[in-house]
Amino acid sequence: MKMSSLCVKSANNKETTHPHQLPIYATSSFVFEEVEDSIDIFTGQRKGHVYSRYGNPTVDAVAEKISRLETFGSDIEAFGLMTSSGMSAISTVIASLFKKGDKLITQGNLYGGTTELIKKVFVKMGMEAAFIDLTDLNLLEKHLKEDDQIKMIYFETPSNPTLDCIDIKGVAQLAKKYNIKTIVDNTFCTPYLQQPLLLGVDYVIHSTTKYLSGHGNTIAGAIIGREEDKSLVWQHLKLMGTNCNPFDAWLVNNGLKTLSLRMDRHSKNAQELATYLQNHKMVSKVNYNGLSDHPFHKLAKKQMSQFGGMLSFEVKGGMKAALKCMNRLKFCTQAPTLGDVDTLILHPATSSHLNIPESMRIENGISDGLIRVSVGIEDIEDLKADFDQAFAEC
Repeated sequence: MKMSSLCVKSANNKETTHPHQLPIYATSSFVFEEVEDSIDIFTGQRKGHVYSRYGNPTVDAVAEKISRLETFGSDIEAFGLMTSSGMSAISTVIASLFKKGDKLITQGNLYGGTTELIKKVFVKMGMEAAFIDLTDLNLLEKHLKEDDQIKMIYFETPSNPTLDCIDIKGVAQLAKKYNIKTIVDNTFCTPYLQQPLLLGVDYVIHSTTKYLSGHGNTIAGAIIGREEDKSLVWQHLKLMGTNCNPFDAWLVNNGLKTLSLRMDRHSKNAQELATYLQNHKMVSKVNYNGLSDHPFHKLAKKQMSQFGGMLSFEVKGGMKAALKCMNRLKFCTQAPTLGDVDTLILHPATSSHLNIPESMRIENGISDGLIRVSVGIEDIEDLKADFDQAFAEC
């Protein structure tokens, strides 16, 4: 062998014992010793990795871990697939289920990007979409009875950013009655606080960018469903190229190690901050399901083990007062994401829901004075002190 050829060839793998931590398989493809091996894997006669868009050992290991978390305590056999973002998780699973002329039912108070995806992409592709109040199960059944073109129900619970809760079990039972698929965004809760598959839902999606990772250093998503439904979703992921890369999956895996510890602290801090805000003269309304007088408190308590780290509140004085308050906050960070270990604030009307029609936004409780808070794991006294000084100047 010439030296120039030696430069090209991969270094020999000297691994002699099993690594303690999951390795990053930074490779686009995998080697076959014989062509028959390739034939067997490509034809599905045996399992194996061929190309990282189809599957990668790092990515598959983390996806499988997330699926085990979503089904923990049950005998459900589930698959997990990781995607390039939370939005790609949503688009992949919807694309795998819908055909032209099908109708999707969802809620009006979704994350703004999801609403835009449905209206600006899938509706253009021939989907019909209805935005209704999914907290009203009688209204939902009326729609299902009257329209056999409805094939999917997509929802978030709690919703982003108003924290409304939807009865997961109730929706799932109605959907099964009318042979309709259900998809739930479980990003706010994570499987540590809520397990929609155990309540009858068909598919769960996550923006793993958020709480599952928890450190604001990765963008990825996940789809979890029953094992018998994997093939169709995986086929669309493979052909649409919405797969996750191994480095982002590896970062998510690192975050998962502290998920339970973080979610306990996020929930505790959010409960204390919500109570503080509820009693402040500058605040007209607090959206947090842990408050006993919140309209969805009982439902949240029924289907969630804790109330999570997300809340939103309305500042008296509308947009002007809300923006002034946000600019005065110094300990909290203004950032268009959530689920990090530090506290993040966002003004939905001018960011996440900027492109949602104002009438639809206001109707669903996303007012000009609404501030969303992703409560971090810092000392709660530091958080309250920051709000104290901000409100003093508003």
